[in-house]
Amino acid sequence: MKRILALCLPLTLVLAAAPAAASMALAQKHACVACHAVDKKLLGPAYQEVAKKYAGQKDAAAQLKATIKGGSSGKWGAIPMPAQPNLSDADATTLATWILGGAK
Repeated sequence: MKRILALCLPLTLVLAAAPAAASMALAQKHACVACHAVDKKLLGPAYQEVAKKYAGQKDAAAQLKATIKGGSSGKWGAIPMPAQPNLSDADATTLATWILGGAK
């Protein structure tokens, strides 16, 4: 039994990290990282700053998903965020959830 538990712990750690790695890969795939970074401002705000701005808002994931898909201007300064209409709803939801979690 101890042996099984010893084998399960590393697997659990890998599986817990998988969504974060997958979400960063998704951000890279859709070129989000051309304008955004996890912890510093590039052209757009850092993902961690976005998470802080939306913290505590009831429908934050839906709002952020809409911004990702539809674009925006004026929320973070003069540089507009272009719309991502070809991004699937599932990918937009995954990215929004990941960003709101601090992009970890």
